Amino acid sequence: MVKKKVQATVWKGLRVIEPDHRHLSISRQCQLLKISRSAHYYNPRPERLEDIEEKIALKEIYLKIPFYGYRKMWQELKDAGYNTSPKRVRRLMREMRMKALSPKKFTSIPNKEHPVYPYLLRNKRIRYPNQVWATDITYLKLDTGFAYLVAIMDVYSRKVLSWRISTTLDADFCVEALKDALVRYGAPAIFNTDQGCQFTSYAFIKVLKEANVEISMDGQGRWRDNIYVERLWRSLKYEDIYMKAYENVRDLKSGVSRYFRFYNNRRFHQALDYLTPDQMYRSFQVNEEKVA
Repeated sequence: MVKKKVQATVWKGLRVIEPDHRHLSISRQCQLLKISRSAHYYNPRPERLEDIEEKIALKEIYLKIPFYGYRKMWQELKDAGYNTSPKRVRRLMREMRMKALSPKKFTSIPNKEHPVYPYLLRNKRIRYPNQVWATDITYLKLDTGFAYLVAIMDVYSRKVLSWRISTTLDADFCVEALKDALVRYGAPAIFNTDQGCQFTSYAFIKVLKEANVEISMDGQGRWRDNIYVERLWRSLKYEDIYMKAYENVRDLKSGVSRYFRFYNNRRFHQALDYLTPDQMYRSFQVNEEKVA
């Protein structure tokens, strides 16, 4: 009887099980290493052609639509004629380490030592530009890491008044965006933020108080209190960031600048009766001049 030769088990380039060891049996070596004998004897089978074809298709879809999860990826494959299942698509995506792009948490972390102001917009009717401004921070993924974007919006017209990009989450770039908006558009009656430490910082609050602006802050965990800026982030990411996949901060700044010009001047809003934010912002000023 010819004894079948068993090859050594290799893990991360190192031989961990030696079948021909002079003193330790295979069972004893597996016991010492806390691995099962079946793991040692297992001979991985080559990847199936069907898996390879579906992985190639998934990668092509992901490059075009990186924000799709496995369920929508499955629908895309079905429409393309692949006979597959959601469970199978999820397995293939895990093997490829492919994850849908989605916003990460904790871009705004509260500081318990900073003051918190009440929310002033509940049941408030916003009737004209510069009555209420709102701001928020979102993260933007790059090939080299992350960048953070702050934008200041006029709630009545949805116009983006000012924005800044930073690679750190300190308060400086938020203060800079605020000062720029105040210089260019004057002061609002109310300024609404979340409770992030950037917006509760002494430097940010000081600029608002010097401009005699009432300060309003969202309730903790209540993202709906700042829904207008949240919708802006969604539009920006789905209509530009996910499609362009910027590689560095310089390209990102150029792309965001281009998108916000489009957003303010050319993008029609159903909620604004199909006016652009810039038209909505200026229309009130034109009406005031006619009345005067």
